[in-house]
Amino acid sequence: MLETIFILLVAFLLILACVDLFVGVSNDAVNFLNSAVGSRIAPLKIILIVASIGVLFGATFSSGMMEVARSGVFHPELFSFYDVILIFFAVMVTDVILINVFNIFGLPTSTTVSIIFELLGAAVCASAYKLYSDGQSFSEIFNYIKSDRTATIVSGILISVAVAFISGAIIQFILRVLFSFRFQNSYRYLGGLFTGFSLTAIIYFLVMKGAKGASFMKPEYIDFINANTTVILWTLFIGLTVLGQLLVMIGFNVFKIIILGGTFALAFSFAGNDLVNFIGVPLAALDAFTAWTGSGNDPHLMTMEILNNNEHANSLYLVLAGLIMVTTLWISKKARRVIQTSINLSSSTQGEREQFGATPVGRVITRIGLDVSRATYNIIPQRIKAAIASRYIKAPVVKGEIPLPFDYVRASVNLVLSAILIASATSLKLPLSTTYVTFMVAMGTSFADGAWDRESAVYRISGVVTVIAGWFLTAFSAFTLTFIVCLIFFIFSYPALIILMIITMVIIYRTNFAKTKVTETMQQVIDAKGDNEKVLQAISSAVQVFYKDNLTCLERAFNEFFADNEFKLRKVTHKAFNIMDELEKERSEYYSMALDKEQKVNIDANHYFYLSFTNMYEVSKSVHNALSQAVIHVANRHTIFSGQLKENLEELLQKLQKFALYIDAMSKEPSSDNMDGIAKRAKKLNRSIDKSQLDLVNLIGTEKISMRSSEIYLTFLGTVRNMVNRYLAVALLARALAELTEGKKPEEAATQAQMLVQVNPTAEAISEKVEQ
Repeated sequence: MLETIFILLVAFLLILACVDLFVGVSNDAVNFLNSAVGSRIAPLKIILIVASIGVLFGATFSSGMMEVARSGVFHPELFSFYDVILIFFAVMVTDVILINVFNIFGLPTSTTVSIIFELLGAAVCASAYKLYSDGQSFSEIFNYIKSDRTATIVSGILISVAVAFISGAIIQFILRVLFSFRFQNSYRYLGGLFTGFSLTAIIYFLVMKGAKGASFMKPEYIDFINANTTVILWTLFIGLTVLGQLLVMIGFNVFKIIILGGTFALAFSFAGNDLVNFIGVPLAALDAFTAWTGSGNDPHLMTMEILNNNEHANSLYLVLAGLIMVTTLWISKKARRVIQTSINLSSSTQGEREQFGATPVGRVITRIGLDVSRATYNIIPQRIKAAIASRYIKAPVVKGEIPLPFDYVRASVNLVLSAILIASATSLKLPLSTTYVTFMVAMGTSFADGAWDRESAVYRISGVVTVIAGWFLTAFSAFTLTFIVCLIFFIFSYPALIILMIITMVIIYRTNFAKTKVTETMQQVIDAKGDNEKVLQAISSAVQVFYKDNLTCLERAFNEFFADNEFKLRKVTHKAFNIMDELEKERSEYYSMALDKEQKVNIDANHYFYLSFTNMYEVSKSVHNALSQAVIHVANRHTIFSGQLKENLEELLQKLQKFALYIDAMSKEPSSDNMDGIAKRAKKLNRSIDKSQLDLVNLIGTEKISMRSSEIYLTFLGTVRNMVNRYLAVALLARALAELTEGKKPEEAATQAQMLVQVNPTAEAISEKVEQ
């Protein structure tokens, strides 16, 4: 019976390892793919093939890293087989819960940081429980924990963040000065040298330094490499430099070799360093179980000295893990989505959308950095400043060409340097966060390339601060949660193990394999990729649904606002956010329409689709913002106005409900008559809003309405006006699309809709034009 339970536990850990591999690669593939994909150096299939080979080879070089899970944090000889299984089970269960919680809240995390502190938390808990049971002092815990080794691992992870940023900035600056942004001329002379240096560095750090960790490497091979390192390096450097220069002379783009080589190297390093995060603990549990079953001893008495034998992991397990990772690369839609998102958010230019918001700490550091920058700039001689500035002149964008998200030089540095740093740590058996290292290298290179101007610096610095804060939050959460889970296991034993096993399976299924419920409107949007009529149907359906949803939110919000009910008002605000989020998802389908080469959708129809959903999204955003301000107003216990102002809002709500009838009619049949009806109604509604604004001006003096009450009242009126005008614009776009479907040119309706969106204070002029 006892053996059956342990078989079940170990089998479950191995299943978790497979799931972790799938989820981990889906999330982390962006680290080694986005530079190559973003630079468009080769077709996606070629990039995936190169990355797949790198992952497969890297997996076989990860054997030495398995020591971290087996005996890197605690002394296994002081723990019984039963203790070790509980420690490993607590680590894996907590890892699943923690990573999913962080993903739900969108918090930055690291599988490396989490696994190290989970091992530490579980080991400290097991040690404390043993000492408490034996009546010994808790000060003896340090005899059970490898504090020196743990400190080395933790400091290595933390220091790698600073090293990655600084080295990325320095190396990118040097190369940018050498190559410049207009690198066609310098490339002819330096291309071969850059190729030789990059590829030699990759081979040295990946193969020669990482040879000790390879599961198939024999001692005599390692001795040969160590004895002839200098000769091998010079031979490689000279040979690869000459080959690179010859390729440059015949017109071949050697950046293809460097970037694809860097992709291979980073995929190799990722597999070599991160594989322990996914399978290290389950394989250690399997080794412990094998030793116990072979001995026939009591699981509570048999100690685990065998985990100190840091033999190479079985190559079969490593290859199987590598194959799972490669398969995930090719079949995971999530991996493709994450890559595309990362490229969209990564900017080689200034003024683009930033991934992180500004933080107070980021602002302080930015201010200090600007002061230091000014002081340094004044010290540097004018000649040197002019020479450097000449190397930073951007190459003009050729008309008709799409600018690359990643410059070739910067993409090369991101890949090669990240791979070198991670491979170096792997050779020293130090686990690093590949996500943090690649992120910080990218931040360093973008800083050196001048992408951190005054418009973006605060956001990028805040991003660095957020990553470091995420590191500490992950560490604290992992340690604390694993300690609690492990304590539950020791107190309640096998029943707790079974219950947590079931909970973990439910979490894994719901977050990774359960199909997300698709709304009816979303399904219509997805199906609309076929033709123009379906696009019109999708817009019509969405208009009815989202107008009513937003109107319902406003009605409920006004009721709760006047009832001074903060709790229920917050619930309505959350509902408004969900509507806004759903609209953003549906609007994003325009991108898929544009990519679909076999589509029958007219380009104008795709444009109208985007404009229609953008207008509806802006309404949702306006509603959400208004309700958020209402929550603050109520939470701060400001005065809730009543009387004429309250009556005005209630009257406007009734008119919005009648307006919904015209919206429905227009959605079902976008005819000229229905268009005239909705335009007239919009005109009347805008006049009512104007009157409500004038009422406020008249009442401020007589009824002593506070400034805060005035502001929230005007915010509500602005939201109602925005709702009317935006949905009038959507109706005009629907009419234009209907004309397009009928084979007519919809220039009039489309122009009116765009005018209405651009000039939104009142719809009266447009309404009058429509009536004509």
